[in-house]
Amino acid sequence: MERENLSGALDDILKEKIDLVCQGHTGEHELAKIAADYSPIDLAYAAPRLPPAIRPALYENLADIDRKISFIISADNTTRTAVFRHMHDEEAKKLIEKMPPDDVVAVLEVVSERRFRRLLEMIDPQKAARIREIKQHMRNTAGRLMTNEFFAFPATITIGEASRMIRENPGVDLKGQVFVLDAEGKLQGYVSERTLIVSSDQLPLQFVMKPVLRKVHTDASREEVVDMVERYRLLTLPVIDSEDRLLGLVTCEDVMEAMGDMADEIISQMAGTGEKVGEHEPTWKRCLARAPWLVVTLCAGFLNMGVMSSIQGYEGGIMTFALFFVPLITGLSGNIGIQCSTVLVRSMATGVLTPGSRGEAIGKEVTIGVFSGLMFGCLAGLLVWSLDFACSSAPCHVGLIVGAGLCGACLTSTLLGVFSPLFFVRIGVDPAIASGPIITAISDFLSMSIYFLIAIGINVLMY
Repeated sequence: MERENLSGALDDILKEKIDLVCQGHTGEHELAKIAADYSPIDLAYAAPRLPPAIRPALYENLADIDRKISFIISADNTTRTAVFRHMHDEEAKKLIEKMPPDDVVAVLEVVSERRFRRLLEMIDPQKAARIREIKQHMRNTAGRLMTNEFFAFPATITIGEASRMIRENPGVDLKGQVFVLDAEGKLQGYVSERTLIVSSDQLPLQFVMKPVLRKVHTDASREEVVDMVERYRLLTLPVIDSEDRLLGLVTCEDVMEAMGDMADEIISQMAGTGEKVGEHEPTWKRCLARAPWLVVTLCAGFLNMGVMSSIQGYEGGIMTFALFFVPLITGLSGNIGIQCSTVLVRSMATGVLTPGSRGEAIGKEVTIGVFSGLMFGCLAGLLVWSLDFACSSAPCHVGLIVGAGLCGACLTSTLLGVFSPLFFVRIGVDPAIASGPIITAISDFLSMSIYFLIAIGINVLMY
């Protein structure tokens, strides 16, 4: 937390200094000084808090191509879009030529397909081919996350020969290990950096290599990759094709970026917004991006109104007082359902929930939800009875309706919260939306319906 506060304070300082330049309180030379004094990564994280028109100027004041590359790789898509709109193709070509292919694919997602093809035609054909190889894979797969610039050698060459080839290619990162292939290009093993340093130059790689225990195919999902790297603490994860040929590597940096993207998406889905527009876009555009989710809530509100209007025939007596407790019923039962669904979604995301443990997890969550419903139902019923409404001739009956109705509503929301994530997984939809406004709206409707059914039943029995 302290580190986050320090980063946030640094972003505030940078924004304040750049704002002074924008407002004319300091000379434009101050922007160049800011670009020189601070890390390009810090500048990239501060950039989203600036107007889009200022971001290209910040980029242009970076001293050299390496700092510009670090800035553009660390920047968000809104900043990249603003910068590339003001960047000539020749400048973009210089960036692409010095960037790893996987970073090029990520950075150029903000440009049009036509410009993407035009830029690839300007660079070295071999580099362009490596970029196209990554781009052809679907988003959020191992093939899209991997880098295809790495060191891999035949098993028969010596450590000395491999070391010489590594020295001759300083532009390719070592990634902590080199990989060993057979004559057909199939993955055989790997040799660590330390082994390369301490072993004799005359030893063939096949005598010092270790077996590769973990690898994935290009179509493996982003979640599978993250789970494997996290579980086995891997520095790199080889990506192979159907014939076991090594195509690329997923590094720890790739996994950290993927985890950040996954977290952003899950939070957005749980909040009920698919907003992709930038923070400086017009308010109406941001409003429209959120509107589809809010329409669901609006429709659910009309359904709830229909449920409430359906009990007009029972209006009068204790049923009138039952209406007062609708917010209590929907609020408490909805929160219990959200807790259940959130716990299960988190277990799915972290790999804790497996097919073998699914039954046990469902049983626990249902038990917790039922116990919570009973506990709070009894508590609410006793409180309502003890309040002894001056305008109610039967506080005991109102307390019974509220208590029993809350128990039934909580049980309904619990079942919905437990089984909705599993249902979404079964139909191939991200289960994170189980905690979004769709399920919340359904939970309110069902909880209210159950509450009124119980209230009507008790009212009929009592009178």
